Amino acid sequence: MAEYTPSEMMVVRAARELNNGEVVFVGIGLPNVACNLARRLGAPELVLIYESGAVGCVPDRLPLSIGDPCLATDSISVCSMVEIFNYYLQGGRIDVGFLGGAQVDRFGNINSTVIGDYDRPKVRLPGSGGACEIAIHAKKVIMVLKQSPKSFPRKIDFITSPGFIDAANSRSRFGFPGKGPSLIITDLGVYRFTRNTHEMILQETYPGTTVQDVRANIGWDVKIGRRLETTAPPTDEELRTIRQDLDPDRIHLR
Repeated sequence: MAEYTPSEMMVVRAARELNNGEVVFVGIGLPNVACNLARRLGAPELVLIYESGAVGCVPDRLPLSIGDPCLATDSISVCSMVEIFNYYLQGGRIDVGFLGGAQVDRFGNINSTVIGDYDRPKVRLPGSGGACEIAIHAKKVIMVLKQSPKSFPRKIDFITSPGFIDAANSRSRFGFPGKGPSLIITDLGVYRFTRNTHEMILQETYPGTTVQDVRANIGWDVKIGRRLETTAPPTDEELRTIRQDLDPDRIHLR
């Protein structure tokens, strides 16, 4: 088995979650690599949508940003950002949306606004961008971020993008049409959410990672699935595609 990095494991696991024909709001960073990996290997008819306005992208190389010109070449259409959000996202046409953030709590709520008190923050973060609308409208939300007690605290400092909000799943009370978070992929394992309390539950650990490792890097006593699985490591083909075709210069996966 070839050696691989935690980031490569995250990318591969995210790519495996995507199905042929799904419409995906891609995002930047690791989700960008994951979506393009999935389109090359397992889901050639994946419909990639980028926030900048590119729809049905088939880039011949990994885009460096949401404004990379390669996204326009041979795409289905290039429209305004207003159309992306009003027609595709708010219109319920996005099957999968990728999100990240500075903090995530047990109910999948995301903070990307401030660390500390809102009026006197220790750190002021970039804010929502389109994340809040993705969290509200996408049929399926996948989060990709590295795990630590700081990124997964018992209580986040601000809710920028709603998950299930609380144990009662208050999404319906606010009229949110999307189904809420489905999966959280970290550098230690994979989480889903319980049906009754809508809390994160560990379903997979990566090869070489223990439950003790997971518990040491999260801010609460996380639930553990009864049938805890070990994620299959990246295949040689997946690693070759990432390293030679998508990110040979290690721009995204340093």
